Amino acid sequence: MIDLHLHLDGSLTPEEVLTYAGISGVSLPTENVGEIKDLLTVQPGCRNLSEYLEKFELPLQVLQTAETLELSVCGLVKRLAQQGLCYAEIRFAPQFHTNRGLTQREVTQAAVNGLKKGIRESGMPANLILCCMRGRDNRAENRETVSMAGEFLGKGICALDLAGNEAAFPTRDYADIFIEAKGQGIPVIIHAGEAAGAESVRSALELGAVRIGHGIHAIEDPALMEELKERDVVLELCYSSNLQTRAADSPQSYPLAGFMESGIRTSVNTDNMTVSDTTLWREYDLLQRQFSLGEEVLKGLALNAAQGAFVTAKEKERLRAQVIQGFSGWLHHQK
Repeated sequence: MIDLHLHLDGSLTPEEVLTYAGISGVSLPTENVGEIKDLLTVQPGCRNLSEYLEKFELPLQVLQTAETLELSVCGLVKRLAQQGLCYAEIRFAPQFHTNRGLTQREVTQAAVNGLKKGIRESGMPANLILCCMRGRDNRAENRETVSMAGEFLGKGICALDLAGNEAAFPTRDYADIFIEAKGQGIPVIIHAGEAAGAESVRSALELGAVRIGHGIHAIEDPALMEELKERDVVLELCYSSNLQTRAADSPQSYPLAGFMESGIRTSVNTDNMTVSDTTLWREYDLLQRQFSLGEEVLKGLALNAAQGAFVTAKEKERLRAQVIQGFSGWLHHQK
């Protein structure tokens, strides 16, 4: 399987947080693993995206040194390989890791070093995506992130993203970032249609996004759905996360079937393994059970992820072959 939408800071294990706190001299509110997990994982009754994002505070505190950044990326790549994935794209925002003096270049280099080590030790290919962030007074930081994506493109970095609370900070306000990215040939992903409506997804397409992070509310606009299909845009759906942030009201109203029936490429992803308390296997299993999906449908979702991956055509074919082989006997395995 392939995870295209996976945040580094939202996927640290409680044990890693303890270790990285010790390395970086961060005082934690507790050293009990179970209590740390509670601090990292969203609880039932989460009301919205803003509440969900509160769970990132602790991981970001321990990811402020080159050593912990390198260790975290390496560890995540190895963990994903152990879970049976054949490829992943891990995203993070360099500007969030400069609180103790690192530059965005040093942050990015440390993450790339961890990526390469993780690939060597696990044998699983992976790439990194740099996130610009929605927010106030961070335009200079976002422009620097674009610069880092351009500098490290093809050297561990494969794309640029825009993340954060789109309801408070509309996608269209960040046009300058993506004009600059386009000029440097950097592939663009944008979180859209999660905390805001279909108009956010439309803005993302206008700004050049070739994949959409979440995109749930695109289902509200038939013309937009047709455009997504025509452009062959891949939606990065994150089922558990989308329910927890209330992007979707309920499992019954989740628009997976609508996207598939409209011929839109949809992929299954975790978003944040620790915050959402999930794995990619669990996400496929939840969807299979909720929507009674057969093996071929599940395989098709995984093949969409292979098609959407930011790799060469030759690498896409290799990933497709691995997906087909890996999904053989899926239903039998589940039984």
